[in-house]
Amino acid sequence: MKDITIEQLSLMLKSKGEDSELIRKKANSLTEKIFGRNIYLRGIIEFSNLCTKDCLYCGIRRSNKNLERYTIEKEEIKDIIKKSYNDGFRTVVLQSGEVPVYDRDLTEIIEYTKNNFDMAITLSVGERKRKVYYEWKRAGADRFLLRIETTNRKLFKRLHPDDDFDLRLKSLLTLKELGYETGTGVMIGLPGQTYEDLAKDILFFKLYDFDMLGVGPFIPHHQTPLKDEKVIDFETVLNFIALLRLVTINTNIPATTSMATLEKEGREKALNSGANVIMPNYTPQKYREKYLLYDNKICVKEDESSTLKITEEVVKRAGKKLVKERGDRREKLLTDIPIDL
Repeated sequence: MKDITIEQLSLMLKSKGEDSELIRKKANSLTEKIFGRNIYLRGIIEFSNLCTKDCLYCGIRRSNKNLERYTIEKEEIKDIIKKSYNDGFRTVVLQSGEVPVYDRDLTEIIEYTKNNFDMAITLSVGERKRKVYYEWKRAGADRFLLRIETTNRKLFKRLHPDDDFDLRLKSLLTLKELGYETGTGVMIGLPGQTYEDLAKDILFFKLYDFDMLGVGPFIPHHQTPLKDEKVIDFETVLNFIALLRLVTINTNIPATTSMATLEKEGREKALNSGANVIMPNYTPQKYREKYLLYDNKICVKEDESSTLKITEEVVKRAGKKLVKERGDRREKLLTDIPIDL
């Protein structure tokens, strides 16, 4: 799909029924040629819901005064990481709202993890200055996820009143320059978003050759200005994932929790539509209800061990194999595979 156009992608994103199934089958076939039936496991630790930003869609935005804020102490985070390693995780994702006050603690946690466990560390903590990204990389961080949410500049500004699109892109390019496996992503079905916007998102990912692409449906949160907005149909979400795989080929694409929130078997369907990663929540249960980016998030009542068991069952139902290894991005061993539609 080297010369795919915005118009062609827009049309395929609208596919329904058999046309949609065909795209997803081709994406699944390509995924299995690259990764086999293997699904990489990552454990997410949501260590703080403090945030200085006021993004219109987000449940932990600073204007949400009804949210009990928390930050897990660094020694407890270390204990959680140790437990996750003993449970078989070989990648941990440290995720939080955007507050730079704990940056030094994060450096210490990264060093502790790399000195004690053979694990990859992914950070998902928002924008920082280059020197901070460098410090974390030097401490041993492997990957960084910084979602752009939309590549439509006007929509980006409307949704992120505190942020600048060019700064977000600059941060992503800085992360790549520093040697991180760099991930980004978008929400599908944002208010005001068009199929053309989504098509441009896919081509943006291809242009910059990001290593990870975390995408999921927009789901409103009742404490945000977008609380009354509608969600998109799940078939479009699956079309997007499939086209991501067919266009970007060897990127790591997770089947996210939000997919299972929107559709009961959403993760299973995503794992058969181009996704090759699953990221269960490994945050202690007592914190989970305080980290709700959207309403009706699944898994908030479960403990860590239950979450892992459920994840294994999801992967098994999808006909795939859960592998407990780092799951770095695979080299592009295949030439671009065209699709006939």
